[in-house]
Amino acid sequence: MKKRAKFWEKLSGSRVRCALCPRRCVISQGKTGFCGGRKNESGILYTLVYGSVISTGVDPIEKKPFYHFWPGSSAFSVAVPGCTFRCLHCQNWSISQVGAEEVSYEDIPPEKLIELVHQYNCRGMSFTYSEPTLATEYAIDVGKLAHREGLYNTYVTNGYITLEALEELGPYLDAANVDVKAFDDEFYRKICGVPSVRPVLETCEWMVDHGIHLEVTYLVIPRENDSSREIREFSQWVVDKLGPEVPIHFSRFYPQYKMIDRDPTPVSTLERAMSIAKGEGVQYVYIGNVPGHEADNTYCPKCGELLVERYGFNIIKWRLKDHRCPKCYTKIKIVGDYTPETTK
Repeated sequence: MKKRAKFWEKLSGSRVRCALCPRRCVISQGKTGFCGGRKNESGILYTLVYGSVISTGVDPIEKKPFYHFWPGSSAFSVAVPGCTFRCLHCQNWSISQVGAEEVSYEDIPPEKLIELVHQYNCRGMSFTYSEPTLATEYAIDVGKLAHREGLYNTYVTNGYITLEALEELGPYLDAANVDVKAFDDEFYRKICGVPSVRPVLETCEWMVDHGIHLEVTYLVIPRENDSSREIREFSQWVVDKLGPEVPIHFSRFYPQYKMIDRDPTPVSTLERAMSIAKGEGVQYVYIGNVPGHEADNTYCPKCGELLVERYGFNIIKWRLKDHRCPKCYTKIKIVGDYTPETTK
């Protein structure tokens, strides 16, 4: 549905400048911004995707992936159309690479979304599948209601959002998994269609500084962002700027969208990335999209004890006691409690 946007400024000649993402599109009368979700009507910027839900689902929180946030819980997943990127390898391109005026969707007001979360026995919700930044006004209102009812509110995002938008969203966002797609500006220009990775890194740093639970996903693409140098620099940044306890998920690439001519990432490449990250001091490193790999499990960063065993998105064995290693009693940074009954 259409609603007056929060993040913008008036310019001369009925033009406006959007301030939701770092593109800061200058939008003329009657036009939409790059994302297709913001439109200038008579010199006023409107969001076209407030509650405009194009996809929903009930997912285990581990699918996002979150391994250190309310483990075993279910998240009611919501997507609105559009994205601030044009990634050549997007797996959800059919809903992310379209404008709000090009597709059909269901209007779900915040109150109705909260009802659906309860109806499906979820612990909270996740804005995911497409880019949640477009839904920020909606997510703020949803987050306010969610917090009143003890529900969590999460983003799975490319992290390309302005700090002024984060300031308003932050109090109502409990966790985010941010895709750091590479540690190189050229990759972002060539593959994602944006000038630089820097705003994404600033988003991650801001979230850590403001107490939002953060996990980072790095999709490893052969010959594009898989060099040992780049993985090492990325890992050093995680330790130095985010902290060694922030989990990293090195995810396996499969051919998608406009990169179907590529090969899937060799598992050995992911294992090399994991080894580099651990060598730089990252305490929790996971390998994604390789079901059954031992790097899907959580181990104690101090003594190496197996703490949480997973297969796919399911928790098979939970050995933590009061969030501590049962062998050496090291405190493990995990938000929320786990009970077997919540495992999906």
